[in-house]
Amino acid sequence: MKKTIRGLSCGLITVALVGGCGRGQGGDAVQEKVIGASLLTQTHVFYQDMVSAMQEAARKDGFALRVQYAEFDSNKQNNQLETFIIQEVDAIIVAPTDSASVAPVIAEARAKGIPVFTADIAAHGADVVSHIASDNFKGGAILADYLAKVLGEKGRVAIIDHPTAESVQQRVAGFEKALAKYPNMKIVQKVPGEGQRDKALRAAQDVLEANPDLDAVFGINDDSALGALAAVEAAGLQDKVVIVGYDATPEARDAILKGKALKADTVQYPRDIGTQTIETIAAFFRGERVPKVVPVDVGLVDQASLKAEQEP
Repeated sequence: MKKTIRGLSCGLITVALVGGCGRGQGGDAVQEKVIGASLLTQTHVFYQDMVSAMQEAARKDGFALRVQYAEFDSNKQNNQLETFIIQEVDAIIVAPTDSASVAPVIAEARAKGIPVFTADIAAHGADVVSHIASDNFKGGAILADYLAKVLGEKGRVAIIDHPTAESVQQRVAGFEKALAKYPNMKIVQKVPGEGQRDKALRAAQDVLEANPDLDAVFGINDDSALGALAAVEAAGLQDKVVIVGYDATPEARDAILKGKALKADTVQYPRDIGTQTIETIAAFFRGERVPKVVPVDVGLVDQASLKAEQEP
C-alpha cells in the first residue's frame, strides 16, 4: 500500500506505510528523487567527507539522500539494501562491506528496476550502472615505489590487509605488482586487519613478533597504518620500521609531519568521489549515457609535500 501527501516533499516526511516516497508515484505530490545509500562505515574520516559532499550535491540537484552505515557487517548492509528495495527508492548507492556477497541483493534491486551505483568499493559479479572510485591500483603502486626508494630497493615488507573489500584488493594488487620490479624487496607476510585500528594494531603486533627483521608495513587505510604505528612505537621500532598508509586523513598527516614511523600516504579525494557519484546519478536520471567506471585520481603525501603545503 502506498500513500502520497499533497503539497509536501517526500524527503521531509516519515510515512508509516511501505514505499511512502519511492519511484513512480502519481498524483500531485511534490516529487523528489529518493536515493538510498548503504556505506561501509561512519567511523572513517574518508566516508564522513564523502557523505558530506554527497549531501551537498544531492541538495543542489533536489534529491532526498537516505544514508545508512553497515559498519563492516555484510548482513546489516544486505538488510539495508532490502529495505531500500521495499521502499522503491529511485536509485541505490552502495560501498560494499563484502564485494562478493552483495551481488545477489544488487541483482534483486536491478530486477525491480532500481539503478545501482557503487562508490569507493566495487561489487564483484554485480551489474551496476556505474562505479565511482579512486584509482586504487595506481595508489598501491605509488606506495610500493616510495618504499623502494626510501629503503634503497631492499627490504622486507608486511601488508595489513582487508581482503573482502574490492578497493583494497586493487590497492594490494597495485602494490604487489610495483614491488615486483625490485628483486630485493620482499613481501614476507600479509595479515587481515579489516580496516579497523584495533584489529590492525593486534595484527601488526603479531607481524612484528614473527618478523624481527621487518623493514616496512603497508597499511591499506589510515586506521590500519595508525594501528601499525602504535604497535611499532610500543615495540620501540619507530626508527627501524617504515610505515605507509592510504587516505591521508588529518591524524595520519599529523603523524607524517611530526616525522613518526608513518612516512607517506596515498591521498584520496573522497569529496570528489561523493560529488561525482551524485553527478553521475543525476546524469543517468536525465537520460544521459554514463560511463561504467568513473576513476578519481590519487596522489602521494610525505613530510616534504606536507611542509610545502604549509608554506605561505
